[in-house]
Parts: sequence; C-alpha cells; structure tokens
Amino acid sequence: MTWSNHDDFGRQARRLRVGTLNGLRWMAVIGQTAAVLGTHFGLRLELPLAACLACVASSALLNIGLRWRFPVSLRLDDSWATIILGFDIVQLAALLYLTGGLVNPFSILMLAPVMISAASLPPARMIALLGLALAASTALTFVHRPLPWISGQTLQLPALYSLGAWAALAIGAVFITIYAYRVAEEARQLARALTATELVLAREQHLTQLDGLAAAAAHELGTPLATIATAITEMTRLGPPAGAFAADLKLVAGEIDRCRTILGKLTSLDEAGVGPLGELGLSHLIEEVVAPHRNFGVRLETALHGEAPEPVCRRNPGMIYGLGNLLDNALDFARHRVVISAAWDAAVVTIVIADDGPGLAANVIGRIGEPYVTTRSRKPESESSAIGLGLGLFIAKTLLERSGGTLSLVNAALPEMGARASIVWPREAFEGVRAKVI
Repeated sequence: MTWSNHDDFGRQARRLRVGTLNGLRWMAVIGQTAAVLGTHFGLRLELPLAACLACVASSALLNIGLRWRFPVSLRLDDSWATIILGFDIVQLAALLYLTGGLVNPFSILMLAPVMISAASLPPARMIALLGLALAASTALTFVHRPLPWISGQTLQLPALYSLGAWAALAIGAVFITIYAYRVAEEARQLARALTATELVLAREQHLTQLDGLAAAAAHELGTPLATIATAITEMTRLGPPAGAFAADLKLVAGEIDRCRTILGKLTSLDEAGVGPLGELGLSHLIEEVVAPHRNFGVRLETALHGEAPEPVCRRNPGMIYGLGNLLDNALDFARHRVVISAAWDAAVVTIVIADDGPGLAANVIGRIGEPYVTTRSRKPESESSAIGLGLGLFIAKTLLERSGGTLSLVNAALPEMGARASIVWPREAFEGVRAKVI
C-alpha cells in the first residue's frame, strides 16, 4: 500500500460519522427542550414558547432526516459536515435571538459546532464556520428579543456588558478553534507518521521472512538432490565410467556437493532466527550502511576507535535503515565530506555521523525527531529539488530507539560547520540480542 493510500485513509478516518453527529444533536435537543420548558413553566419566565420549540424541533427533524437518508456508520464528506454544522450554528443563533441574545448564559454553546469543525474539517471550511459563528454573534449583540425575566420587570444590561459578552465569545471561539485544530492536526500527523514507520518495518520484515522461505526451499530441495546423488552412485557402481562421460559424472557429483553446502547454509537461516550472515561486527555494520552511498560526489570517511573485542550485534533491519536514513540526510546537505565514526568501550557503543553542510536550522533544533519537521534548508545547488515530508528523521529516530539507542542531533561547535547525529547504545543493548541467541 502506498503512502497516498494511507493519507487518503487518514482523511477518511477524520470525517464525522452520522451516528456521532446525531447522538450529539439528540443531546442538544433534550437539553434545549429541558431549558425552554424549565424556564417557561419552572421559573415562570415568559418565553415565545411556540417559536422556541419550533427551533428545537428543527434539530430533531434534521436528525430524523439524516437517520433516514444515511446509515449511522457513514462518514460524511466535508461538504455535508460543513452544511450540518452550519445549520447547528444558525439554529442555536435563532434560539438565542428568541431568548435574549448573547446575554443569555447558554450563548456559550455557540462554541460547540466551531470546536467540532476545528477538529474534523479542513482549514478553509473551519474558517468559514468560524466566520459564520462570529457573524451570528455580532448580529445577536444588536438584534434580539429581551432576555426573559420576572413578570412585570425588565432586565436592562449596559451596552458595555453586551459588548464584553460578544468579545468573550469571539475571543473564545478563535482561541478554541486554533487550539482544537492544532491538537487534532498534531494527532493526525503523528498517526500518519507512525503508519509510515509501520510500512518501513513491514517492508524490512518481508525481507527477513525471505530467510524462512529460503530455509523451506532448502528442505524441499534436499530430497531430489539426495535422489540424484543416489542415482550417480548406482551408475558408478554398476560400471566404471570412462572418457567424457566420466568427467561429466564427476562434475555432476561435485555440483551436488556444492548444492548440499549451499542448502546447509540456507537451512541454518531459521535456526533461532540467526543465519550465517545474521551477526555483524560494528565495522561490518558501518560498511553495510555506507556501501550504497559511495560515489555520490561527497567523500565518505569512516573511523573506528575502541579496545578489542569489537562489539557484535545481530542483524537488525530497523537499525540499518535508521542509520542509512541519517547518512542519506547528511549526504544531502554536506558540501564536501561526511565522516562516520564509531567508538566503544565496556559500557557504551557510539556512532557519530557528521557533515560539513549548513547545519540545523535554529527554529527546529528543539523539535527534531517530531513528525513532519524538516531539519535544514538544502544547499544552494539543490534548492529546486522537492522537499520531503519531514518523516525521515522521525522514522530513523523511532527505529533506532527500538534497537535500544538514543539519537541526538546538534550543530558542530564553531569554527566547524555542519551537523552531528550521534547514536549511543548501552553495550548490553547493542549486543543483547546476540547474547540471548548464544
């Protein structure tokens, strides 16, 4: 499945369910009905009862219509959701018009549809609904029926109070919209980034599973090879071959032995999950990460420091991918060279990837490792190239932390240029998987 498929799925999952909107609106219908009837009959305050109940009934009718038109599990597209939330704003504005405008304590409920739109709709539609709510609030400040009050008395509030109520509602609507949108968007970005990480891990897992397939194929091929070997032995026993036939027979026997050796290696791939290439020394790990990136116009240098014995780890596709991602990022921004250095002692294993590029941008250095955060401006010669999604470092950080390492990225100390990516593992964590296998 491609990234665009998952992005489409994310947009689909963000949409509002008919059942969710209907449930919230039934709660509003019950609350509004109780407030209107309680005020009119309980507090004995005069209300335009018929008009108020007609406003409440319109919400109930909308719910019935949606339930009849759509299944409750359907996720409405953005247009339908915008229309329905817009109706909620207008319906509540009409009810407030009949019951005192913004000085009605229930005017705070105007924020509910705005907050829902901020969490579930694209920015343009969210802003449109926010504008509708602000326009309705502004109109209610100047045009509304008197606030219901004790019979024979009229509650007259200063204009300044009405203006303050409008300002509070407007500022609250803007703040809640921004707050809800930011929180929801960050959650969506994190979900998409985790999906991308899962895709990477799934691809690496598929490669790992090839070991098992190879071992299964080796077991299946063992029987026909044994049959061929037996046939050759019988042919040799029945009559000693001579001439070219003898040379061919000897060649076939040799190739059978070679096939048996290869199949023996393949069979060992699934023994405790470790094959003949299942373990890597630190130097071999670095070479495997560096090899695909040579000959790209940037000089790659490696350096290893530490006392024997050299750390040995089990082959970890996530670790290799994460280191390769960091190296690719360094090469993308380096001017002339990238240095990959490794050091170890009895306690820790450290790999540092340093480049001589422009370094990390100051405005993102504190947010490195978050999804959709790009680290640096590209070097001048590649300014026209497309900028990625900002998921590379997030995926690399996630994979390396899963292997037990800690990633930190900083700019080089002056007068040097460039950035340094440092990954530190406790030696036990670096070699832990190997120790368990042994």
